[in-house]
Order: sequence, then C-alpha cells, then structure tokens
Amino acid sequence: MARSHIAAALAIASLGLIITFHLISQFGLPSVEFSRFSYDPDDTTTAPGQISILPPASQPPVFDHEPVYLLGVGKADITGPVVEINLMGYADPNQVGSGLRQRLYSRAFIVGSSDNPEERIVYLVLDTQSGDTAVRHGILEGLKELGPEYGFYGKSNVAVTGTHSHSGPGAWLNYLLPQITSKGFERQSYQAIVDGALLSITRAHESLAPGYLTVGETEIHNANINRSPFAYLANPKQERGGYEHEVDKTLQMLKFQSAEDGKERGVLTWFPVHGTSMLGNNTLISGDNKGVAAVLFEKDMQSPEEGSNGFVAGFSQANVGDTSPNVLGAYCEDGSGEKCNFEDSTCGGRTQPCHGRGPMFRKADEGASSCFEIGQRQYLGAKALYLSMATEGKLLSGPVRSFHTYRDFSNYTLQHPNGSVVKTCPAALGYSFAAGTTDGPGAFDFKQNDTGVPNANPLWSVVRNFLREPSETQKACHYPKPILLDVGEIERPYLWTPNIVDIQILRIGQLLVIISPGEATTMAGRRWKEAIAASASTLDFTSSTSNEQDPPIVVLGGPANSYTHYIATEEEYGIQRYEGASTLYGPHTLNAYINATTSLLPHLFYPSGNKHPIEPGPDPPIHTNISYNFNSAVRFDRPPFFKQFGQVLTDVAPSYQRGETVRVTFVGANPRNNLRLEGTFVAVEHLGGGKWVTVRDDSDWDLVYRWRRTSTVLGTSEVEVTWEVGEGGGEVMGGLYRVRYFGDKKNLGSGDVEAFEGVSGVFGIE
Repeated sequence: MARSHIAAALAIASLGLIITFHLISQFGLPSVEFSRFSYDPDDTTTAPGQISILPPASQPPVFDHEPVYLLGVGKADITGPVVEINLMGYADPNQVGSGLRQRLYSRAFIVGSSDNPEERIVYLVLDTQSGDTAVRHGILEGLKELGPEYGFYGKSNVAVTGTHSHSGPGAWLNYLLPQITSKGFERQSYQAIVDGALLSITRAHESLAPGYLTVGETEIHNANINRSPFAYLANPKQERGGYEHEVDKTLQMLKFQSAEDGKERGVLTWFPVHGTSMLGNNTLISGDNKGVAAVLFEKDMQSPEEGSNGFVAGFSQANVGDTSPNVLGAYCEDGSGEKCNFEDSTCGGRTQPCHGRGPMFRKADEGASSCFEIGQRQYLGAKALYLSMATEGKLLSGPVRSFHTYRDFSNYTLQHPNGSVVKTCPAALGYSFAAGTTDGPGAFDFKQNDTGVPNANPLWSVVRNFLREPSETQKACHYPKPILLDVGEIERPYLWTPNIVDIQILRIGQLLVIISPGEATTMAGRRWKEAIAASASTLDFTSSTSNEQDPPIVVLGGPANSYTHYIATEEEYGIQRYEGASTLYGPHTLNAYINATTSLLPHLFYPSGNKHPIEPGPDPPIHTNISYNFNSAVRFDRPPFFKQFGQVLTDVAPSYQRGETVRVTFVGANPRNNLRLEGTFVAVEHLGGGKWVTVRDDSDWDLVYRWRRTSTVLGTSEVEVTWEVGEGGGEVMGGLYRVRYFGDKKNLGSGDVEAFEGVSGVFGIE
C-alpha cells in the first residue's frame, strides 16, 4: 500500500479513535488510580499509633573491617510542565495542572562490589505515577551516551520505580491508554523525567565511595488501610490468619553509611500506600505523601550535626495495589454520612458519592493537609528506624547481582500450584476498572465487584465492540472478568497497553529486591515475596556470602520499568473489584510473575565470573517518535496594557502571624517556557545581617505557586504565590520577609524566551 493510502487510513482511524476517546474520557478512566502529629524532642511519650522517634543513647557503631560496598546517592529535579497538562493517575481529563505545590525528583541509589566494578545495581525512585517502558529506554540510551565509565549500567541492573503519585504531570507514557486523557505524548514532560533521572544517576556515580549498608524494619500503624477488604477476604482464611493486618504495616529501610567518616549518606525505604492523598480535584503538582516524606527527611538531615551534604531519602512503593492513605475509611458524601457498601463501594447503588477520607478530610484543600500528614507519618516512622539502626540494624555483606529479561504475557505458559498447566492472556480491562476506587470513583453505572455478565448499560458493550470485540477465546481466558476494553489486542494507532513485561530482581548480599512492573495487592505481594524467599533458601549461599546462616530478606518495589496496571491474587481476581478488573493478563497473572522470577533466581547465586546468559526476550515497542500529541504549544506571552512582567498586582499585607497565609499576585508568563529544573519559580527571602537569604522555595510544601491564564487571545496571565506560614514543617523566625517570583516570557514573532523577576513588598512575621 502506498504511503499516502496508509496516511489516509490512519487519519480516518484516528478520527474514530478521537470520538471514542471522548466517550471514554467522559466516564473518566479512573485511577489505576485527612489530627496532626508533631515531634517534640522534649516529649518522651509516644502518640497513639506512632512509634517513638527519640534517638538512642548509644553512638553509631565503628566497624573494624574493610568496607564491603561502593555506594553512591544522587538526586535531581524531574518537574515537568506544571500547567496546561493533564495530571497522571486519576485519568480525569478535567484535572489539568494549574501550578506547583512541591517539586518532583529522581533519587538514585547505586550499590557496587568493592572487588568487581561490573557488579553494580541502580535503583531509581521517581516522583511519578509509575515506571515506564519509554522512560526506561530513554534512560538506558542516555547512559550509553555518557561514556565508557557508565558502561557498567544497563538493562540488567537499572530499575526505574515510581512512587505512584497521582499529582504529577502526565503525557509521558509509552502506551496509548494512559495517553488518552492527557491528550497524547508531550515531549517536554517526558524529557524532564529522563534528563533528571540521568542527572541523578550521574551524581550518584560521581559520589561513589566505600561504605556500609544496614537493613532494618519497623511498623507504621496509621498511614495506610485496605481499600478493597471484601476482595482481600476472598483469600484463604488460613493464609490471612498468618498476618495481623489487611495491609502490610512494615517499613523496610536500607541505610547508606560512609566508611570514611561514618556519616549517613542516604536511606532507601519500602512502604505500601497509594499516592492518592491529594484528591481528584487537585490541580497542583506534587509528589504526594511519599514526596512529602522524602523532602522532610532530607531537610532534617541538612544540619552539620547529622549526615553529610547531599543526603538522599528514597521512599519507594511496595505492594501498594489495594492500599489507601485515606485511613478513616470510605464514606458516602451524599449527606447521609454512612459508610459505603462493603461489597461494591457504592452509596444507594452509585459509586460517585463513595470517597475515602484522609486524616484531615474536613479541610477543603484538595487533600493537601491529609497528604502532608500521611507523608509526615512515614517520615517520622522512618526517622525513628534510622536512629535505632545505629545499634539494631543488620549489616549486609555479599555479592551484588541482578537480572532482567522480557516475557510476553499475552500467552505465557506455566504450571499452576495445583499442578495443572495454565496460560496468561492478552491484556484486557474489566467493567469494574471503570468503576474506579474509593480513592477516585468512576462514573455512570459502573460498579466494583462486577463478575460474569456485566451489570452495566448495554451501550458500553457497543463502545467496546467499536474498538475491538473480544473473541470467545479471550473471554474464556479472562473469565470471570467481563471485558470492557480488550486493550492488549488493539494495535491502532499503536499498542494501548503492554503485553511484554519486565522481569527483574536485584540482589545485595542477603537482600533481594523484586522489581514489579504492576501494582501488586497486599496478598499478591506477600505470596510473591514468600515464593522468592523460599526459592532463595534452597540455593547455595556458601560460595557467595559470609552470612549463609541468615535467611534472605525480600522486598518488593514498584510499579517499575513499565506500567502493567494491577497484580491481584487469583481469589481477589474472582471478586472483580477494581484491582482484579485491572489485572491485565487474566487470573494467572500473579502466578506467571512468580514463575518467571523464581525460574531465573539461580542467576543471582552463581559465583562471580561464572556467567550464565539469560535470554533477553522480545523487546517492547517504543512509541516516543510515533505518539500523537494534541496539547497546544505556548504561542506567546504579553503583559496587560500599561503593565510589565513581574509587576505586583496585589501586594502582601504589612505583617502576618504564624498560621496565616501570605498572598501576592504578579503579572506572569507561562511556566512551560522554562521548567526551571534545579531552580525555583518562587522563593521567600528573609532579611538577615543586611542580606536577603532564601528560606523557602519550590521544594517546600507551604509555598504554593498558582498560574492562571487571563486571556488566551492577548496571551496574558497572572501568578499567585501563597505562603502558609508554619504549615509545612520547618522553623519560621520572626523578622522581615519578601516574596520573589522568577518567570520567563515567550516573545511574539521571534519565539525567544526571556527571563524576568518580580518582588513583593516587605512584610513582617511576628
């Protein structure tokens, strides 16, 4: 067929898809997804549900042996466009960025053998909804361009995980489905993540130095609950009886310590809680609760007395699938105040009024207070553990290993635990996927716990069949999931979701890290970790570690490398709540992941130099150069008549008390002109010693930047800066302050971008 015919066919197909996308966006592709606790150093009591954060009396240990690892940590800014781009997570086309509450970061952790430079691993924690196939591809390609000294890092040992924040800019993912509500693929959004990730790796690599790794764990009882307990209860009673809670309450930590001076360089933690504290009506960019936790920890460690400059705190996800930060439970917001229906999370038969409540839910702030609280609870628990590990942590030793391969899960054959031979299926999403969750309800008549014949308007089967009608074989393979979107078999204009999945595990001595491309539910993650631990216990540790008597320590991190939606147990899948309906590859998805990882586990235990190649598997497609983009570019900026860029429109008051909000408005320009990576859009400056010193910037939770377009035709806009004095942690001294705004205007005609600044009047804090 001639190229012109292909173009014409694609144009016609695209028009049909756009119409269909509009229909889908209207029922809101749901999210694959509020008591403040304060630390008083003079208070020796422990608040309810929270562990003590008092430091131990003893001093940090002094090791009398050689350093066992090369360690590097690095952090870099990955904040993409903060306005005019749909947020990634809730899949609501109306949730478009309008500003910034806290910058997003990539945090890189490198662990290497001190004896063999080829034995290294890189663990990235991105303040994004997930990992992604194209993002990982871009990072790997970028590493190749950095030169031969970065040749140690590649497919097998680089893990790209996301914190699962639902408050970051979207339009950076590889596959079509998540692109729909973000109006395609936006290169600026994608490149900010890739470039920032590479910079964080570069900083970690350049900081490589001998050091020690210590692992420990604690429990945090007030930061997560199970949002699908009805599905969880479908798991065997005996199995459930082995656990105290319906979600994992354990936070596990890996502490990085310098061998030269004994100072801590960073911590990497795993704890499962959804990044849905910020609600679906929020339009400010942030890293949600885990972003809060990380920044609080890092700022705490900036003092000369603790740690070294450049301390990096990574708060990675774990088996997050059915967890929620809305710890007060789900209630009907229809005036009744009743709890939502237990089985299907409805109120009067409808999903829309059912919403989870965070610890500060009564504050009308789009979830910001609850988000800070849940983040602070993770930080406080992690800091207490960090302090206790000085005397109670377990020192890791042993080799650094990793493997990575791809497997096609559209037809993966495996032996079921009952002995039968089963297969996975091409990816598909069930009707309950469109019902959403208590963190972000769906729309129309969709409900969770919808199995067999779907209980929904027949119109949706017409929409489904217009896209692709699933075959009888596909229906049987996914049963009891009623298929709404046969996404794994739609290839026009390009693949909607992945069928090829990443299989990866990292090893650091006794520690094994499962890199999960999907959101494993609580029980799915437990089974997976137990299977890996059981398999590892049968392998020969004697040739590879001096701690052969210690059992393996297994953690799970994700969603990573790609995004394969959810991983539910077979029993949960049978209930078909949101998590089961979003388990892409059928009822045997979890067992397929367990099979694929345990079968390759011996590769992590071969002696150094004894190479056993792993079949790389089929490469996934990369769509960065063929993806559609319907997001409009910035044309130009102009100030209003008789005004100048940066001019103050509404100035600050003469003075404020702690707890009040400072507010100032400037003549602005579109922040997409310059993302100001590694910089800031706004700052609060304090007058001290005759000099203005920055005390707040974009990294601080209590300083908020909002942008508003006032005229599209004239290209005018305003920037409002608010400082919630004393609300985001950190000391606020009395004295004189001012607010500074940094903007960039795009000139009409030339398209050149020029920087400008604005400064508020001086105000006092009493």
